Amino acid sequence: MSLKLLVNDPQLWPEFLKELDTMIQLCYKTLEQVKDPIEIYRAQGELLALRKLQKLRDKVNAGEKNG
Repeated sequence: MSLKLLVNDPQLWPEFLKELDTMIQLCYKTLEQVKDPIEIYRAQGELLALRKLQKLRDKVNAGEKNG
C-alpha cells in the first residue's frame, strides 16, 4: 500500500492524527509518572516516533516533488 493513499485521504488522515494525538497524551502522562531513567528514555523515544508520524504527510508529499 502506498503511503500517499493514507496521507492524502481526507477521511483517514485526520483520524490517524487524532489517534496519534491520543497516544502522545498518554505518553506524556507516562513520562510524568515514571521514575526509572530507562522508562523515561523509552517514553521520550516513543514521543519522538509519534511526532515523526505526524509529519509523515509532509515527508511523503515532499518526496513526490523532489523525486
